[in-house]
Amino acid sequence: MPEDPFYLIRRSHLPEVMRKTTEVTELLQRHPDLSVLEAVQEVGISRSAYYKYKDAVKPFYSAVHGHIVTIALSLGHERGVLSSVLNFLAQHHANILTINQSLPLQGMATVIVSMETREMEGTLEAALEGLRSLPGVHEVRMTGQG
Repeated sequence: MPEDPFYLIRRSHLPEVMRKTTEVTELLQRHPDLSVLEAVQEVGISRSAYYKYKDAVKPFYSAVHGHIVTIALSLGHERGVLSSVLNFLAQHHANILTINQSLPLQGMATVIVSMETREMEGTLEAALEGLRSLPGVHEVRMTGQG
C-alpha cells in the first residue's frame, strides 16, 4: 500500500476550503492572465489556504492527464459526425491511438477511441463536455484509462 494513498470522494463531501481551492485552480487555468491573489479574492479564500491544498486536491479527470484514455461515443448515423469528433480531438491536441466503429444499427453507431492526453489542451472533463455538445453525438463515456 502506498505511503499516502489516494481516495475518490464526491465534490459535495469535501470541506468548503478544498472546493474553493479547486475553483481557484480552474479559474487560473481558464484565465492565465489572472494572478493567484486575484483568483483567491474572487473565490473567497486566503492565499495560504490555496497553497496549502492546491497540490492535494485535483479533479478526477486531471489525474489522468498524460495517460491513455479510452472513451465510448454513441453517434448518429449522419454524414460528418465522426469527422467532427476527430477534428474536435485534434484541435485539443489529443493524440488518437485507435478508433473502432461498429456498424450503425437503428441510426446509431458506437465508436471507441483510445487517445493519449499528455499534450491535450484543457482538462479531459472539458473535452468530454465539448464532445457531448457536438451535433450528432448522443453519448460520451470514459470507459478506461492506462
